[in-house]
Amino acid sequence: MKFATGADQAVGFGLVGFSVLLFTYYTIWVIVLPFVDGDHVIHSYFLPREYSVILPGVAALILLLFVGTFIGVVTWKNRKPKKVD
Repeated sequence: MKFATGADQAVGFGLVGFSVLLFTYYTIWVIVLPFVDGDHVIHSYFLPREYSVILPGVAALILLLFVGTFIGVVTWKNRKPKKVD
């Protein structure tokens, strides 16, 4: 059995850490901030609320673009030439 190298584990931990931080930031931004007064200092650390809908939408569109492009490239490379009778 082959185990992950130290570099692979470091990259994995980094990605998990980034995901946890992003999830925590977004959760506080969307769920907690609407209940905090608008003049509180914590609002200075977050973007306006409109972006909480716009940014995930743009990320989803980019993800769909990359997935569609990947599927198109794989399909194009794996197609078989037609036989000429």
